[in-house]
Amino acid sequence: MFDSRYIRTFHEVVRTGSYSAAARSLGYTQPAVSQQMKALERDLGTPLFTRVGRGIRLTEAGEALTRHTGVILDSLSAAQQQIDAIARLRAGRVRVCAFPSAGATLIPEAMAMLAAEHPGIRVELTESEPPESLRLVAEGACDISLAFSYPGQSAEIPGELSEVRLLEDPLTVLLPTGHPLARRRSVRLADLAHERWIAGCLRCRANFLHACAEEGFTPDIACTTDDNLVMQSLVAAGVGIAMVPQLVLSFLCHQKVTGRIVEPHTRRRVHAYALRDHLRIPATALVLDRLVAVAERKTGC
Repeated sequence: MFDSRYIRTFHEVVRTGSYSAAARSLGYTQPAVSQQMKALERDLGTPLFTRVGRGIRLTEAGEALTRHTGVILDSLSAAQQQIDAIARLRAGRVRVCAFPSAGATLIPEAMAMLAAEHPGIRVELTESEPPESLRLVAEGACDISLAFSYPGQSAEIPGELSEVRLLEDPLTVLLPTGHPLARRRSVRLADLAHERWIAGCLRCRANFLHACAEEGFTPDIACTTDDNLVMQSLVAAGVGIAMVPQLVLSFLCHQKVTGRIVEPHTRRRVHAYALRDHLRIPATALVLDRLVAVAERKTGC
C-alpha cells in the first residue's frame, strides 16, 4: 500500500521530467519531492527512477506504475467528487423500511418534499412491521426504520439505535356506512362487544385483544389480515368491523366504510429509528427531518 499523495507527486515528476520541475508545479520544495519519491520507493520495495547524468529515467517498475497512475488519479478524483456531492446533498441513497400505513401516508409526502428540494437524493422503500424492521436497521440492512408500539408493549429497541418521535396515532373503528353506530362522532369499544371483528398484524392484534379484555369482553374474530385494503374490503362487505390506527383513514378506498374514534382513547406511538452513527450522514439526517415535518402536519400528532 502507498500514500495517494505520493502518486500525485510521482505523476507530476513523470509529466514534467524532473524533481525540480514537479516541485515548481506543485508548489513544493525540491527536497520535499525527493523525500516523497524515496518514501514511495520504500513502500513499493523497488526503485522507480535511476539517475542519467543530470536527469532521471524510469525503471521498469516506474514504467509499470506510470501506466496505472492516470487510472488511479481519475478514480480518486471521481471518488472525491461523489463524496462531495453526497456531503452537499446533491446525491445520496437512503434506504427506508416502513410499516404499511406509514408507507402510504408519511413516506410519499416526505419523498415529494425531497424530490423538490434535493432531486439527487434517492430514497429506497421497503415494507416491514416491527420488530423485524428494527432488526433490519440495527443490522445495517436499511438506514431508517419507521416502527410503532402500543402502551404497555415492550419496546424491544436495540441499544445502538437512536429514536426520533414522529406522532401519536389515535385508534379508530372501521364500520360499514349503514351501521347504527356510524352516525356517532366516537364509539365506545364496549358497545361493540357483540360484533364480529377483523384483526390486523400480530402487534395490533395483541393490543386489540388487550383493549377488549379491559372492557370486559373477548372479541369474535372472523378473520385476520395485515393488508389494509383487504381489511377495508371485508368491512365494506359486512364481514366484520375493525379497529385501526387513524393513519389508515388517510387512504380509505371504500365509500361504504366509515371511521370513528374509539373510546376509551388509545394511541399508538410512531417513531423513526436509525443507527446513531448514521445521524451524521447528511442524507439520512435530511430524510429524518422531512419525516418529522410531515408527521407534525398529521391529525394524530
